[in-house]
Amino acid sequence: MQHLEEKIAHLTRTVDELNTVVTKQQSEIDRLTRRVEMLLQREAERAQEGSGGVVLGDERPPHY
Repeated sequence: MQHLEEKIAHLTRTVDELNTVVTKQQSEIDRLTRRVEMLLQREAERAQEGSGGVVLGDERPPHY
């Protein structure tokens, strides 16, 4: 019986530690998602203004 109680205590501690890790990861995912949305919005605004950067794939290099 004592062995089972020790096993349960160990598993409970492991679950608590994993919960902490998952919570931190979710916070980081949320933060990064907000940043990506902000960057996408900024790029969409830049494209609407027509002041977006030059797409180098469509432009010949200056040495040609």
